[in-house]
Parts: sequence; structure tokens; C-alpha cells
Amino acid sequence: MSQRPSVLWRTIATPVILAVLLLVIAALSYQFGSRAFNRTIVEMFINIMVVVGLYVFIGNSGLLSFGHISFMCLGAYMTAWLTIPPVMKSITLKGLPTWLLHAKLSMWLATPISGLFVALFALVVGRVIMRLSGIAASIATFGLLGVVNNVYSNWDSVTGGQGSIVGIPPTMNVWNGWLGATVAIAIAYLFAISRSGLALRATRDEAVAANASGIDIVRERLIAFVVSAFIIGLAGALYAHFLSIVNPGAFYLRTTFITLSMLVVGGMYSLSGAVIGVVAMSTLIELFRNLEKGVNLGGLTVALPNGVQEVAIGVITIVILMYLPTGLTRNRELSWSGWRRRQVVPRPVQPALEESS
Repeated sequence: MSQRPSVLWRTIATPVILAVLLLVIAALSYQFGSRAFNRTIVEMFINIMVVVGLYVFIGNSGLLSFGHISFMCLGAYMTAWLTIPPVMKSITLKGLPTWLLHAKLSMWLATPISGLFVALFALVVGRVIMRLSGIAASIATFGLLGVVNNVYSNWDSVTGGQGSIVGIPPTMNVWNGWLGATVAIAIAYLFAISRSGLALRATRDEAVAANASGIDIVRERLIAFVVSAFIIGLAGALYAHFLSIVNPGAFYLRTTFITLSMLVVGGMYSLSGAVIGVVAMSTLIELFRNLEKGVNLGGLTVALPNGVQEVAIGVITIVILMYLPTGLTRNRELSWSGWRRRQVVPRPVQPALEESS
């Protein structure tokens, strides 16, 4: 009986360590960072939520998804509909249902409602997409991204079309960002160690054997799809409160490829890799962003041309994957004794995630 607390403490090492590390970053930023730096940290926390959501589905199922940023879009617009003052909505968003036109909720109520709305949407579309496998499933998710972006870009009376929706309460700070990232990490970890998470990894590694054992592949993929959509829906809602405006263009190809790069660079087979990949890539992005603005060197201001940031990030990503194909974490998880090695079954087409120890 005395060993049980010790075993439990070792089991939850990864999410606890990650949450503490992010808490240290939040505290240092709040204490010593400028306003602009704090906004960068908040954005990093939101990206952690998105990438952790991607890890829940991609890492556990082995299916590459290009459509999860559409869930971020849905969450952002839902929280906008719920929190913008009714007077403003009656002028710019006349096509909304009556109950949405008169709704005025706080961020703390609107955010979980937005996550649940996105999860319900994922449940509906996922029942079709999750029946596909491999490249077909990836293309289907890319199609989902395109459909959502086009609908929200042209539904003027409900989404404002190509224009931006304004009036969302700007209630985000580093502590709210840390809380969101911690909740995402906890949900992802609980799913990974759950029966459904273990079954999904079994279907990824040996689909035929798992199917013969009675595991419903479509059902397990759908559960992961919905859980990941819920997390990313929460991220989208917080992102709307971070910017105070939403626009469909913010949730399309650029965000898709940047977040996927963060997951791959960190290591898509581990929760620690998802978090560390975001921290590393966010640091690089901020570095090149400052270099584009200009750096004073002995009275001479040197600035990189605009657009170099994307090129440099792409090159660095390629170099990292050339020498560390399994990511910066090498598919290992943080533990009290350091990095815990995990066995990964390599797959030529679909990435595989090792089973949790």
C-alpha cells in the first residue's frame, strides 16, 4: 500500500513537469517581461494548446491531419458570437439566431461552450472522415479546412465575411494562457493513458491484429478526433480573446503548417515533444521577427528583408529533421530522473506512437 503514492507520482511526472516548466516561464514573463514580450508568451501558450491537440490525434492514431486549424476557427467565432455586446452584433452580424444575438457571456463561460460546440462538429464530420485511412484521410481533413475557411469567408451576415469581427473582450494574460496550456496537457495525458488511447495506438501499430482482437478502429479514431477538436476549440476561443478580433485568414494554411512544424520538430510521438517543439519554434520565430525589425550594431541598424522569417524557419526545420528525424525529444518523455526512453515502431508512411509505459 505504501508504494502506491510513489507509483502514482512517477506516473504523472510528465504533465506535472511540463506544467511547472510553463509556470516558470509565465512567472518570469510576468515579473520581468515587457508588454510585448508578455503577448508573445501568451501566443506561445495558445500554440501549445493547438499542438497538444494535434498530438492527441496525430500522435496516437498515426494519421496526418491538415484540417485541425478549422476547429480553431470554429472555436474563435463561437466565443465571438457569445461575448460581443448585443448592440454590436445587431449591426454587423444580423444573420445570427436570436438567442445568439442577445447572448453576452464572460470568457470563462464562452470558452468551454465553444470547445463543446467544436467537439460536436468534429463528432459529426468525423464519423465520415475517420472511415478513411492514410493519404485519403489526410486529404479529407485538408478538404475540411478548405470548406470551413470558404464558408466563414463568405457568410457575411453571420461571420462578417472577409472582414474582421471586433468587440471581443481582450481578457487574456499570461496566467490565463498558462491555465489553458495546462488544461490541454492534462486532457492529452489522460487520453493517452486511457483505454481508448492505448487501443488507438494498438490500431496504429498493428491495425489487422487490433481489428482481429475486437478493437473498433473507426470508433477509437473518432474519440481521439473529438478530444483533439475540443482542445483546439478551446485554443481558438482563447486566441479570439487574445487578439480581440477574428478573421478567417488567421485560421488557414500558414497557421496549419506552422503548428504541424512545431509538432514534428519537437517529436510527434510524445507529449513532451509537442510542448518543447512549440517553445523552440516560438523562440526562433520571435528571434527572426526582431531581426526583421532591425538590430543596432555599433550605431548601424541591420535588418533582414521581410519574408526571411518563413524561409529561415523552413530551413531550420529541414536541418533539424535531417539530423533528428524523431524530433528534439527523440520521442522521449520528461520524468523525475530525466528523459524516459520509449520504444517507437517505425512506419514508412504513417507515423507511429510508442505505447505509454
